[in-house]
Amino acid sequence: MAVAIFNPTAFLTRYPEFAAVSPDKLALYFQEAGCYLSNTDTSPVQDITRRGILLNMLVAHISFIGGDLNADGQPRPVGRVSQAAEGSVSSSFEGVVPTPGSGAWFAQSQYGAAFWQATTGLRGMRYVPKPLIIR
Repeated sequence: MAVAIFNPTAFLTRYPEFAAVSPDKLALYFQEAGCYLSNTDTSPVQDITRRGILLNMLVAHISFIGGDLNADGQPRPVGRVSQAAEGSVSSSFEGVVPTPGSGAWFAQSQYGAAFWQATTGLRGMRYVPKPLIIR
């Protein structure tokens, strides 16, 4: 069974901003990424190297929306800023929380947006016609 294996060194080489996140936590995110892109023999991405790259994009996205890049470790608010103030700092957000796996959910980070763009070809139907047999 050909599956992509999480390589924390390669991940941190590509995404050094996640160096403060524990390798164990990143490995769990890699497993979670398999919920969004199959990491099995039946995956729509058969090239293991490409699948690993895409899964790493998902790891970065999941870590980002989980608040791992924030100083306080809290997730960022979701939605469009509808009101903001400066004195005593106030802000309001509007919008529906994006459904995990949707384009809006991926658009919450640069990593998710990159994944969404890189997988455009996987979200359509592929028609493979029956071979023409001439007798």
